[in-house]
Amino acid sequence: MKQSILTKQVLPFVIWYILMILITIAIDYILHYFKLVHVGLYLGYIGTILIILSFVYSLRKRLYITSGSAKQYLRFHEYMAWFGSVMILVHAGIHFNAQLAWLAVAMLLINVASGLVGKFLLKTASDSLSASRKELEESGISKEATEKKLFLDAIMVDAMRKWREVHLPISLMFGILSLLHIITVFMFRK
Repeated sequence: MKQSILTKQVLPFVIWYILMILITIAIDYILHYFKLVHVGLYLGYIGTILIILSFVYSLRKRLYITSGSAKQYLRFHEYMAWFGSVMILVHAGIHFNAQLAWLAVAMLLINVASGLVGKFLLKTASDSLSASRKELEESGISKEATEKKLFLDAIMVDAMRKWREVHLPISLMFGILSLLHIITVFMFRK
């Protein structure tokens, strides 16, 4: 039986996002319970390092690193960015006097959502196009006729691949806000 798009693509996205929030709350609760709130400061450093490490994927994708498969690097990017985001969210806590930090956290949440949407949306579209192509070819339609029938779908998948052009500026904005946050922390440290 074929899984619906809801259970195959949308549900995993929602689960990963909610899991990130729930783990953040659990870690924050544990730190408060054991009066270790100050550990959150260091989790910000760890989260930042994990997110920076996740960009190894970009180096592999642009062939600055040639060893290993791009798929493994992508998976590494996803997990390091996700765990780094959890650490940064715990670090952020609830501080209503820190507007710049909250802007950075908001961009972090948007960035994670963008990454997850891109991952699941692009996979769904690519899988759907491949399945349609295979189905048409198996029905005996010529390759040219198949390409004609799937022309608009292929254009849509190509457009969706350009999702990265949206994800990258969001990532850049998150990076800038985070850097400004770090600079202001050092400037106004007591």
